Amino acid sequence: MQYVNFGQTGMKVSRLCLGTMGFGTPAWRPWVMDESASTPVIHAAIERGINFIDLADFYSIGVSEEVVGRAIRHIPRHKLVLASKCLYAMSDDVNDQGLSRKHIFDAVDASLRRIGTDYLDLFVIHGFDPSTPMEETMRALDDVVRSGKVRYIGASTMYAWQFVKMNYLAKVHGWTSFVSMQCQLNAAYREEEREMIPYCQHEGLAVTPFSPLARGLLSGNATSLRNKTDQFTTQQYDDQTSLDIARAVGQIAENRGVLPSQIALAWVNARPGVTSTLIGVETIEQLDQNISALDMVLTPQELFEIDRCYTPCDVINDYNLNRIPRQPR
Repeated sequence: MQYVNFGQTGMKVSRLCLGTMGFGTPAWRPWVMDESASTPVIHAAIERGINFIDLADFYSIGVSEEVVGRAIRHIPRHKLVLASKCLYAMSDDVNDQGLSRKHIFDAVDASLRRIGTDYLDLFVIHGFDPSTPMEETMRALDDVVRSGKVRYIGASTMYAWQFVKMNYLAKVHGWTSFVSMQCQLNAAYREEEREMIPYCQHEGLAVTPFSPLARGLLSGNATSLRNKTDQFTTQQYDDQTSLDIARAVGQIAENRGVLPSQIALAWVNARPGVTSTLIGVETIEQLDQNISALDMVLTPQELFEIDRCYTPCDVINDYNLNRIPRQPR
């Protein structure tokens, strides 16, 4: 396993981060694995050197954090970099969601309790909350850091101007600022390369892309249970350009004698500014395939074959999942 500094911090993270959205209970989503299936994969990832684990309270509405927490109970805490997130509604209660001071404090305590740890290495806001003043959110995040319950803070899935302004407010007031951005990035969706990732590079912030396989489209298995039941697949990647890119990735994989998922992951790993890529795996075999992609280097011609299919589209965020259709070439 390869390790890098997490942005400008001194914390070291593995170049692959274990995503946990697929661990928990299928009662939440039909493609989610239960605890008996999840635990061996979590153990295998840690045994292979992955020290960075990305959680969220919203995954299986808390069950995912409980499953992962039990799986890592025997691991010395200092060997793991644990991240969790909050924003989405955890119940029907009006205050059990968003980025208010009240909900952030409640969410941190609840995640710590479910995971069974005294602190989070990284606490991420899962998106932007337009109903809460930025100052309130940033002050609350600063306070959870000062309390010792959180080491660093990060953000995910928002417009670049929102991320920039929130970090600016933190610096102006002397509050803790973000050290990372978790954004969607893959060969079929590259809009974050226009403003968000260049800003992170300029400021020395870690970039942790999620969905490197475009919700499974670039894995070569477009008929998987997740693809057939995950609404985000059709909302984000149901267009001809995405299909053309998937075909290009598949052809390169066939020429190399490897899997399309490995080519797609190698493409993301090599993008400028990328720190650690989130992966979602269902089996130990898939885990090993993902790890082997760290050593893959795509040729200029292979990159051209993938990149030439791309056309611009609307930026994806939590309040605009149905993006503007791409314009035909």
